[in-house]
Amino acid sequence: MHDSSTIRLTLGCAAGLLLAACSGGDSGAKRPDTVSASSAAATPPACTTGTAQLTLPAGFCATIFADSITHARHVAVASNGDVYVTLEGTQPSTEKQISGADKGAPPPASFVALRDTNHDGRADIVKRIGSIGNTGVALANGFLYVDEGKQIVRYARSDSALAPEGKREVVVSGIPLSGGHRARNIAIGGDGALYLNVGSKTNSCQQKDRANESPGVDPCTELETRAGMWKYDANKTGQVFSAKARFATGIRNGMGIAVAPDGKVYSTQHGRDQLNQNWPKIFPTTKYSAENPAEELMQVNQGDDFGWPYCYYAVDEKKLVDAPEYGGDGKKTDRCASKKGPVAVFPGHWAPMSLLFYTGTAFPERYRSGAFIAFHGSWNRAPEPQAGYRVVFQPLTNGATSGDYETFASGFAALPDSTIQPGTAKHRPTGLAQAPDGALFVTDDAGGRIYRVTYGSGAAPAAR
Repeated sequence: MHDSSTIRLTLGCAAGLLLAACSGGDSGAKRPDTVSASSAAATPPACTTGTAQLTLPAGFCATIFADSITHARHVAVASNGDVYVTLEGTQPSTEKQISGADKGAPPPASFVALRDTNHDGRADIVKRIGSIGNTGVALANGFLYVDEGKQIVRYARSDSALAPEGKREVVVSGIPLSGGHRARNIAIGGDGALYLNVGSKTNSCQQKDRANESPGVDPCTELETRAGMWKYDANKTGQVFSAKARFATGIRNGMGIAVAPDGKVYSTQHGRDQLNQNWPKIFPTTKYSAENPAEELMQVNQGDDFGWPYCYYAVDEKKLVDAPEYGGDGKKTDRCASKKGPVAVFPGHWAPMSLLFYTGTAFPERYRSGAFIAFHGSWNRAPEPQAGYRVVFQPLTNGATSGDYETFASGFAALPDSTIQPGTAKHRPTGLAQAPDGALFVTDDAGGRIYRVTYGSGAAPAAR
């Protein structure tokens, strides 16, 4: 795992099983890092607007839609092209505090609303709204939904007004926020279901968090209100957070939630940290800790259990194994055989921040059979090189992987790979959203930049 550009750990051959690698590791198959000639258009159009210093597949362009927004988190784009981006503001996450990546508090606002009035691909109106922001944002049924940390609120909006004109209404209140993972990202299904990520309070449910050889709390009582996905009704106000509304469990931090075109719910997961640091007798090498556990893409159904904190996905074993806090040694599976495995896995600690199923027609058709994932970049792979800091595309067919993941956009850190550190990376991809014209928006919570990625001239290609 020293060279992150050549690692390909994508797994997935059969839904509902712990999956073995189909085309990685030992197969010797070619692992593309960009779109291959056989799967892209025969002659990609020339990029006419530049790449904003990103590396993209042939035919793709990137422009800077807005800059210096400060701690820009998730993003949603309205049917008229207005863009809404949340601002991290409740408190820097535990990971940011440890890594030193936080560069100061964002302006006192909940979210920014941006509009491109002259259609030149750059926002010329930027409005800051509200007083406290966090991560999640969504648009549905004439409302803008915003994560404020302890609650999800909504504003009625119309395409005629950039700033929502409706009063602020509380959809879900009482969401636990103390300690650990604080992002309360959301996704809303076509049936009005609101899916909410409530990440874990601790790294691995130890009796003393992140302490050497501290055993796990057993059973992990944290799971009652944390480390899972909750389900509410986006069309109702006044709902109160409750353990009874838990949709799925064992998800340490599902930063990317998305509803696929077929209505199925998917989530990414941030794997646990510090295997070597906390358990050096079991995992004596820093390399093992840098490479494990794999990051995961999961298909989530009601009642699913993905194993945290009792399990983690071991890269060499290609399956969920028992965590050391619960008697694991990197190979045992006593507590994990019944847990649900991932659809796909990715290199350790890359930090998947958002997930998007592309449904537009502006990109080549192949991008409608898979998902884009924004990887924020690692903070805890030292002394191995830090890695991630990119957007990847994962091909999927019928809910299973149909090819290795591909690096779609890289170069965000604007540093040589060997020198990247969380506190020095200039940009870290965080949010993803699709615009009505098919453009892909990517936010950055380090430099506060918002990118707009298009194909060729940016116009939708002719049907083919």
